[in-house]
Amino acid sequence: METKKGYQAVAKYLMVSPSKVRPVADLVRGKSYPEAVAVLEAMPQKGARLILKVLKSAGANALYTNRKLDEDSLYVSKLTVDDGPRLKRVWARSHGKRDILLKRMSHITVVVDEKAGK
Repeated sequence: METKKGYQAVAKYLMVSPSKVRPVADLVRGKSYPEAVAVLEAMPQKGARLILKVLKSAGANALYTNRKLDEDSLYVSKLTVDDGPRLKRVWARSHGKRDILLKRMSHITVVVDEKAGK
């Protein structure tokens, strides 16, 4: 999907805590598209795999929507990791008590844009 500035892809309701994904997002924000893909493919974190999937989708949106663009001319202009809804689950404790377990979800938005110099 083309936005006012750049090409965007969104993944919603991902079962991973945003606090675990944000440090990975900070590493690739502002990098060129090929460099960001290379960094994410080398990382072992689950968040890296999820961001990579959304990044490749945004890159595909850019390349197939506008045939004049080159993969090397793209960069990650915006990458946000937002909170999604939280699933509340019960965790049984001793003496008939319980704790509430919050299963957090994330929404990842990636926008790639063409470098101004090209």
